[in-house]
Amino acid sequence: MRLKIYWANEQNKTRVNLGMKMLIRRAIKGALTCEDWDQPSTVSVTFTDNEGIREKNREFRGIDSPTDVLSFPMYDMQNGDTPDPDTVAELGDIVLSLERAYEQSQEFGHSYERECAFLTVHSVLHLLGYDHMEPDEEEEMRARQRIIMKKIGLER
Repeated sequence: MRLKIYWANEQNKTRVNLGMKMLIRRAIKGALTCEDWDQPSTVSVTFTDNEGIREKNREFRGIDSPTDVLSFPMYDMQNGDTPDPDTVAELGDIVLSLERAYEQSQEFGHSYERECAFLTVHSVLHLLGYDHMEPDEEEEMRARQRIIMKKIGLER
């Protein structure tokens, strides 16, 4: 599968190095592979901090508080809107608060890298049409996340 990632760094609290980008790429590719997605694709990844994600959360979701990750899918795959199979699929945008990822890694007692990868996998599943608004959807999404994290070697 061909994958092009467009990177943006809108924060200056955490250094974003090649290792972090490779980790995020591994998480995206792992999620797409586990979901049997083989169409050439693009994904945009923006690194931000708590204030930056709070602004986006307020603007796009009407929730005036920081969160860990936001997903902006280009297609409504739950309702059958899928990319043309003969094109490069622009799957959407991932906005990741590195600050919140660090806080959560401390709270949950695992590595910062694992938390960043987990949040990325979570976001990719949203780009592919998964949701967790209903209990059965949430359990399905959790199960998929566990499988993907194990596959990329970052399970708990």
